[in-house]
Amino acid sequence: MSWPTKPLGEVISFIRGITFKPEDQVAPMTDGSVVVMRTKNVQIEGLDESDLISVPASFVKRAEQSLDEGDILLSSANSWGLVGKASYVGQLRYEATAGGFISIVRARKQFIDPRYLYHWITSPSSQHKIRHCGRQTTNISNLDVDRFKGLDIPLPPLEEQKRIATILDKADAIRRKRQQAIQLADEFLRAVFLDMFGDPVTNPKGFPLGTIRDLVESANYGSSAKASEAVGDYPILRMGNITYEGAIDMTDLKYIDLTDKEKPKYLAVKGDLLFNRTNSKELVGKTAVYDRDDPVAIAGYLIRVRTNEKGNSHYISGYLNSSHGKATLQSMCKSIVGMANINAQEMQDMPVIIPPVSLQNRYGGIVVSTKEKLAAHQAALNANNELFNALSQKAFSGQLS
Repeated sequence: MSWPTKPLGEVISFIRGITFKPEDQVAPMTDGSVVVMRTKNVQIEGLDESDLISVPASFVKRAEQSLDEGDILLSSANSWGLVGKASYVGQLRYEATAGGFISIVRARKQFIDPRYLYHWITSPSSQHKIRHCGRQTTNISNLDVDRFKGLDIPLPPLEEQKRIATILDKADAIRRKRQQAIQLADEFLRAVFLDMFGDPVTNPKGFPLGTIRDLVESANYGSSAKASEAVGDYPILRMGNITYEGAIDMTDLKYIDLTDKEKPKYLAVKGDLLFNRTNSKELVGKTAVYDRDDPVAIAGYLIRVRTNEKGNSHYISGYLNSSHGKATLQSMCKSIVGMANINAQEMQDMPVIIPPVSLQNRYGGIVVSTKEKLAAHQAALNANNELFNALSQKAFSGQLS
């Protein structure tokens, strides 16, 4: 059975986020303020409510711009691979709205169930279609709202929508438990970093001060060559392949050919530090250590960093992914036509404490060991994702019994 379809715009309201300047911010969640959800808060694994910012409530000009339970936050201006990324809004304990790069998709509940709508938007086939509703500008892709609202959505009766949503919710809960285990490991590693090196702000262990440059042998930009969807000798990592938490995401890959002369410049190997130099202001500076055995190419918005005998790439990554490191990156990035940039020289000039390399290496060993133990969880999560995606495909094609 296949369900009847309707244009998405007939069953939703599409509400653009508010715009504001950095100097408009006020203390989070104080009287007379409203929380603004930004690109970094809209995550595939769910709404990230850490690092919230607020502006005066007067910035919300229309009642419809206030977030309600059941709304869907959609990334409507981002790098090409991240346009359409969505999070479901549950019950919030504060007043909130969406920022300028985010839009609110609100179900018209007489036609469509919010959870059904969320699962449809986040399904792989819909994400592919939504990404292709983007219009590329200088450095960023903007969602073409008319094309988005023109997408056809399968529309079974409301009771069937709710049944489908309940089944997908249960399947989703299973894979999220795996994801939570991985997140706990990330929290463990952040705690280990602070225990071994102390707070980078106060440097309680009295390590020498220097810059990241003191630990670096080379820092190279990636290739600006056009990549292919399916053909090429090497997969190429782009800004979307580094997560905000500091991991390598090998999904949504493109491919590229490299000459023998280009390979030393553009290939990353196991142990290289990868730094995202251009992105939205909230995401610029994403950092991860490449941890696969097979080399990959890197795109132009990434910097490949190799350490000298004084440094360990896991230590630098741990610092740049710490709360202090991220705050430092936020304070130094330059905005260019809706995007922010930190070049290789600026990144290397960042101040950092310089512990003995033996201690850095010990930390690196703990990171590698922890991530190796997590490999089984990651493999299970990948399998859960594949099963969930297959279930989702059946659900929206009327094949879910």
